[in-house]
Amino acid sequence: MAIFLIKRLLTLLTTLLAASAVVFLVLEILPGNAAQVLLGPDASPEAVVELTQQLGLDQPALSRYLHWIGGLVRGDMGTSYAYGSPVGELIFERLALTIPLAIMAMLFTTLIALAAGIYAASRHNRLGDVGVMGLAQIGIAIPNFWFAILLILVFSVKLQWFSAGGFPGWSADDGGGLLPALQALLLPAISLAVVQAAILARITRSAVLDVSREDFVRTARAKGLTERAALWRHVLRNAMIPVVTVMGLQFANLLAGTIVVENVFYLPGLGRLIFQSIANRDLIVVRNCVLLLAAMVVVVNFVVDVLYAVIDPRVKAGEL
Repeated sequence: MAIFLIKRLLTLLTTLLAASAVVFLVLEILPGNAAQVLLGPDASPEAVVELTQQLGLDQPALSRYLHWIGGLVRGDMGTSYAYGSPVGELIFERLALTIPLAIMAMLFTTLIALAAGIYAASRHNRLGDVGVMGLAQIGIAIPNFWFAILLILVFSVKLQWFSAGGFPGWSADDGGGLLPALQALLLPAISLAVVQAAILARITRSAVLDVSREDFVRTARAKGLTERAALWRHVLRNAMIPVVTVMGLQFANLLAGTIVVENVFYLPGLGRLIFQSIANRDLIVVRNCVLLLAAMVVVVNFVVDVLYAVIDPRVKAGEL
């Protein structure tokens, strides 16, 4: 197990280094000048050149890349061009909203998908199965932003049960609190969860059906176990391997999916920060945010690989 963890950690670090190079390169070749955007179209060429030098944008690309990586190693993400604040403070301030939103969406996804998938598998080729899979197909086809707008029209404009946007904050001193904050995140979390729950429900159904046809399940039934007992004791644990894999990838997708949904609901999270930074050409913020999302994907995949051996004892960590 120790050798497996070391190999995975080395792979994780290598992947992050490669991702950092790709992110830096892609943003580097984008047209435009951050100094020109900050000063406006009417700025003089001399002022643009001076600000370019102050921001260090006149340095060679390799030098700026190494400076960026060195700063990340030291825990320094640099200073935002547009906000004038440390990038690390901006990101972690916004993560206080984005991570709870992604966790809420993942909880909704898991509860809906597992219940729907197991229900459909237990009623294979019957009306319940066809109905659940039909709804799942519709859920997959619905874009997150369209469903978010639909939720606003129904629950905010028509019924007026929820606010149409904004975030009151987690602290009661700022006029918010735990309950108002969770209420503000409820509709965005549901809009994020719909597509992911539809995908996971189909995968759960397929995994449960595949395991149900295995010999050891038939043997358990032959020994007198009911369908329900065989499902809960034998089928689900083995069927969870592909489900957990997809859940890990979905959590990373939910973090990335907040970029659109946070703008629809006007939430001051990481997604909205990325959107505003792209508009301001604040590349140092965009660079660190994108790398952070990539790091989350890599770390989640690492955790999922480790969980394989925990969920199914037959899987040897050294073979992953």
